[in-house]
Amino acid sequence: MALNAPIKIDMKNLPVYAKAIIAALPTVIIVVVAVMMFIMPKQTEIKTLDARIDVQNNKIAESQAKVAKLDVLQRENERLLARLNELKEQLPVEKEVSALLKQLSDMSIASGLDVKSWKPRAKVQHPSGIVIEIPSDILVSGTYHDFGRFLSSLTRTNRIVNVGTITFGGIKKGKDPANNILDITFTLSTFSAVPEAEIKPTGK
Repeated sequence: MALNAPIKIDMKNLPVYAKAIIAALPTVIIVVVAVMMFIMPKQTEIKTLDARIDVQNNKIAESQAKVAKLDVLQRENERLLARLNELKEQLPVEKEVSALLKQLSDMSIASGLDVKSWKPRAKVQHPSGIVIEIPSDILVSGTYHDFGRFLSSLTRTNRIVNVGTITFGGIKKGKDPANNILDITFTLSTFSAVPEAEIKPTGK
């Protein structure tokens, strides 16, 4: 008997289930090969595309959130610009300060005060670099009521004006204490906006 003799299988003598397995085997092999060559690579590609889609969806969601906030940011920007314009109105440029000081002097006279001295002091630049303080030492004479009217009129001006270091002295008594004439010294400060071209950028 030859060792390398081929093994012969008699299909007729095989059980029915064995015949069915052998008959289905080529189909199974074809399916497995098709899955490995075509379906599995496609599944990998699908997963890759799904991951890319998730990334894009996240970006879209972030963009939509930014768009939703855009209106709010625009309204806030408009509010800040309006406030900035208001502040600019309250801070005249330096060439307008003389007119403002003349206006304040006229207000003091209209209030019944007698302006005896109005001495401007050295200008002081604010640490921000965008505002200059312009103080003046002032001496007036008048009653408490006159001075009160003057202070009240300052609150109605659209400019920023500070009053400080108030001293009362030199009382000249009248028949009514309310009519006592006082020498009143005080510091009055106005403020000027530094022109944008002269503002120095602050570095860290």
